[in-house]
Amino acid sequence: MKIQILKGDITKIVADAIVNAANNELWMGAGVAGAIKRKGGIAIEEEAMKKGPIKHGEAIETTAGNLDAKYVIHAAGMRSDGYITEESLRKSVQNSLQLAEDLELKSIAFPAIGTGVAGFSPKECAKIMLKTIADFSFSFVEEIKIVLFDDDMFKLFKERAKKENIKM
Repeated sequence: MKIQILKGDITKIVADAIVNAANNELWMGAGVAGAIKRKGGIAIEEEAMKKGPIKHGEAIETTAGNLDAKYVIHAAGMRSDGYITEESLRKSVQNSLQLAEDLELKSIAFPAIGTGVAGFSPKECAKIMLKTIADFSFSFVEEIKIVLFDDDMFKLFKERAKKENIKM
């Protein structure tokens, strides 16, 4: 399994699934969710809303609309009021990975879940996400892309991966 840490726009990434940093109500407002809705189309949000609400930390899949992916996986790391915990972040990553495995996907792209509107610590996010991915047992997924929009977040994730000796 290959992990890549990339700087860029997650809506331009080619992957079987792109993860949306979702709230448990599954409406898509600002940040990553808003970008996915703008580029992928309103059908993504409409389908998600029909499947919600979901529990804090759960994940569901929808169409990817106009994105270069098969699915959008909506990872509810935060509640609709912006509340996020270490446990909900961990569970949302685990449940996204399990959903990708259940769908027999080869690749998945993650943003830094919870670091935008929810205000979760980028340093803690990097630690939790990278450890959760490294500890997961994969059968189908061969490639994980962590796509970060700004330089500071990109550097932080790269440094954390190096510190944790995560194979890139």
